[in-house]
Amino acid sequence: MIKHRGFPGRLPGTDYQFTLRRASKSGATKLIARERHFDRKPADRRADEGFMAALWAQFGDAPFERGNLDAGRLSWLFGREVIPASDPFDPEDYEALLQIDEARARAAFPDVFEG
Repeated sequence: MIKHRGFPGRLPGTDYQFTLRRASKSGATKLIARERHFDRKPADRRADEGFMAALWAQFGDAPFERGNLDAGRLSWLFGREVIPASDPFDPEDYEALLQIDEARARAAFPDVFEG
């Protein structure tokens, strides 16, 4: 499992995790597309925005390996703002390639892309 050096481990000042410390012995947690409902807590929305900002700052529009990125946090963006970058795609592989769908990410998180 690749560790993305320089990527924040969590949203500053919170317990919202962005990365894993070590690979699971039983394998990577499966990425799933989680539905984001309109009534989510503001803190959850900030965590999504902070994670997208970190992804954009680290990778931009280039494909990136899943590596030590937290599956739970990725799943809130997966299938919309973060999409598979390879075919076939294995959602349970630490080496799976992902990519930011810039148009959808800009629409969902305009504050991340301002300026």
